[in-house]
Amino acid sequence: MARGVPKVPRRPVDQPRSLLEFQRAFPDEAACADYMERVRWPDGFACPHCGVVAEPYRFTARPAVLRCRTCQADTSLTAGTVMHKTKQPLHIWFWAAYLVSTQTPGMSALQFQRQLGLSRYETAFNLLHKLRAGMVRPDKDRIGDEFAVEVDESFVGGRTKGKGRGNTDAPLVIAAVEVRERLSEKKGRRTKYAGRLRLRHIVSRSREECEEFVRDSIQPGSTVRTDGHNGYDRLPRLGYRHEAMVLDGDHDKIEAHLPLIHIVFSNLKTWLRGTHHGVSAQHLQAYLNEYVFRFNRRFYPMTSFASVLGIGSVRSGPTYRGLYDGDYAHPNPDKPGRVKAARRAASLRARRAGR
Repeated sequence: MARGVPKVPRRPVDQPRSLLEFQRAFPDEAACADYMERVRWPDGFACPHCGVVAEPYRFTARPAVLRCRTCQADTSLTAGTVMHKTKQPLHIWFWAAYLVSTQTPGMSALQFQRQLGLSRYETAFNLLHKLRAGMVRPDKDRIGDEFAVEVDESFVGGRTKGKGRGNTDAPLVIAAVEVRERLSEKKGRRTKYAGRLRLRHIVSRSREECEEFVRDSIQPGSTVRTDGHNGYDRLPRLGYRHEAMVLDGDHDKIEAHLPLIHIVFSNLKTWLRGTHHGVSAQHLQAYLNEYVFRFNRRFYPMTSFASVLGIGSVRSGPTYRGLYDGDYAHPNPDKPGRVKAARRAASLRARRAGR
């Protein structure tokens, strides 16, 4: 039995800011295990079996296992996390979390497999989706409040052949982004910039879907800017200040009324086509969660690594069978409890049909 390695700083200012710093902070399994222990029990180890808070036994040969000194029960550091019952070493997970959270364009499963030296593509695919489950904060708050919010929908995907103009099988995504202003103007940069973002895969542009997304994602009392779609007509009744404008594809109107949301959609589509060469409707919500996670942390990319593991310690990830059979529903952070069972089933059927 041996004591863990010296503790790795957890404050954002002390997080690794480069590849070399990351390698020095987490050189082996013991360093990774020590970090995971402090993420899960910041106030000291509390035995899940007997509840006693005390220093546990640690093992040099098995750094990811802690043994209670009172009841002698073993506790795995990965139990109940996105790494539950993993066969991969902890340092593989740490490198994976670092790569997927700090790379601006993200990584495809094939790139992931090559970078980590994994033997099977399916392993890389499953590991990536487990990390994406950890990118969703269960207690995520609503955006807006003092900031205006732009809301719009867009089809994400290519054209559908053989169905005529205007008909498509591409999945539909709705987005909301805060409009923030810079305190001081910078040469060559917009005075307005995008704040926090929310994305959701929806089945249709119905009023029910649009209103539900707004209620779940935006703070009541906020200013909501939309196009002329009638799905948002009743927002004032729900407590929002609604600013609508019929755009008719006019570039000047779009630039004046919804300048940021269209940039968000353009970058989202470029990322899905460029990095992943398109994704299935079944797993689209997971990719949207990843995009939102990195977008909202784009000014502090190195602290994203800590967020992935910290959030992951309170959420279980998908199983291999659940991903490939289509039984696993990727987490939607915006109060999914409000969605009725019938609509959840309809959404799942639509995603399966589009894979």
